[in-house]
Amino acid sequence: MKRRNLLLTAAALSVGLAAGAAAQDDPVKVGFVYVGPIGDFGWNYQHDLGRQAVEEYFGDKVETTYVEDVPEGPDAERVIRQLAQSGHDLIFTTSFGFMNPTIKVAKQFPDVKFEHATGYQRADNVSTYSGRFYEGRAVIGHIAGKMTESNIIGYIASFPIPEVVRGINAAYLAARDVNPDVQMKIIWVNSWFDPAKEADAANQLYDQGADVIMQHTDSTSPMAALEGKDVIMFGQASDMAEFKPKPRVSSIIDNWAPYYIERTQAVIDGTWESVDTWHGIDKGMTEIGEMTEAIPEEVRESAQALADAIAAGEVHPFTGPINKQDGSPWLAEGETADDGTLLGMNFYVEGIEGQLPN
Repeated sequence: MKRRNLLLTAAALSVGLAAGAAAQDDPVKVGFVYVGPIGDFGWNYQHDLGRQAVEEYFGDKVETTYVEDVPEGPDAERVIRQLAQSGHDLIFTTSFGFMNPTIKVAKQFPDVKFEHATGYQRADNVSTYSGRFYEGRAVIGHIAGKMTESNIIGYIASFPIPEVVRGINAAYLAARDVNPDVQMKIIWVNSWFDPAKEADAANQLYDQGADVIMQHTDSTSPMAALEGKDVIMFGQASDMAEFKPKPRVSSIIDNWAPYYIERTQAVIDGTWESVDTWHGIDKGMTEIGEMTEAIPEEVRESAQALADAIAAGEVHPFTGPINKQDGSPWLAEGETADDGTLLGMNFYVEGIEGQLPN
């Protein structure tokens, strides 16, 4: 009887070891949740390029999944939970409004690793990551201030969250630094991806005299709407190179691939830890796209010099003296904004007209 039990135990152990070996050979499953379509050629497209880079780098060591067009809210929670339930080891949720759903699902799946883009809530199994997009907006703001002839810069904004407000302020301050007469007109479309609204906003800004237009929305429809008009524009999140050399004269590119590869490798190695990552031009997470010849050579040179100085830590886009919109002091002469203030920025700087929506 004892011998029979010993044999059964040995057999069970053998099966268990075989199952463990098979599990070790299984690919790491990595999921991605996108707020819009990967065909937007902007934000979501660029994240999906990062996903493809993971596949190319790791080969059959990983298996990736993506879900596109996921609204921020209950639908996001459902999708994130489904990915966790289906055996994904690592899940990237790539929009600000996915923050609370990510945190909620992460509590229910402590063995799954989560990475949330542009948010601020972390947990033992939730990291946050973002690019210092405002650095890129300072560079294109410099170009805008140098090139505008009407002194009116238009800005198509998505939602009044700190990330977007930072970008507006950084672009305006850089433009005003080289052109004190510049004005900024802002239209809020309350959407990350709505081609019709974005195109309509672009036309409205053009009709209001803007000869330079920026955007913090995801589609290429503003450029398509104004192609052939006397206006310059900038790629958002991806290069949007199909509109070169004009209206797209440069771009802000979000390069997620190195981060996605690094974090996937950490899961494979068993070294993944919850971290907060906020990289900019210096680390290549924020890139400045090719400046076309539609930009005068001296402006290309000064814009590149600014980008290089930001990367080297010699220039900070938010350096005083800077007042808030109501005229109250914010940064004294030579003082730079700390990350905590930037992460919670909820005000316009002095000189921007109009009220910041709630």
